[in-house]
Amino acid sequence: MAHREHRYALRVDWTGNLGTGTSGYKAYSRDHMIGAGTKPAIPGSSDPAFRGDPARWNPEEMLVASLSACHQLWYLHLCASAGVVVTAYADEAEGVMEEEPDGGGRFSGVVLRPRVTLAPGSDAAKALALHHDAAEKCFIARSVNFPVRHEPAVEVAVEATE
Repeated sequence: MAHREHRYALRVDWTGNLGTGTSGYKAYSRDHMIGAGTKPAIPGSSDPAFRGDPARWNPEEMLVASLSACHQLWYLHLCASAGVVVTAYADEAEGVMEEEPDGGGRFSGVVLRPRVTLAPGSDAAKALALHHDAAEKCFIARSVNFPVRHEPAVEVAVEATE
């Protein structure tokens, strides 16, 4: 397959000018809106630890969500291709960011904890193994410089008896 390039354009508009702009650290809101084309806008802010609005998405949450969603989408694709029927998927993902004394910081790791339910008769061992394959394929996980661990659980639904 030929090398292909994909571009992702979006817009971030700061909406937090409270009247005096950034005249002081406490003088402005961290609120912003993230948009792309005609998609619904995402309300963003900074982490509440950095004067952000806890009701809005912060960049750190969106990074963890991107890793989780990317893994999920690859996993579902691989299961469909392998004949493994997934009927439910939920992930309790968690990321750890370490703040440094100078105010900077970085993520030290993310753990994905997908819980998968399979249709009766599905191959649980194959389903579990496909998490490894999904991790190898995920574009987002392959782009970060910290470990993304996986703690998957797979359950095969019991056939209903009458």
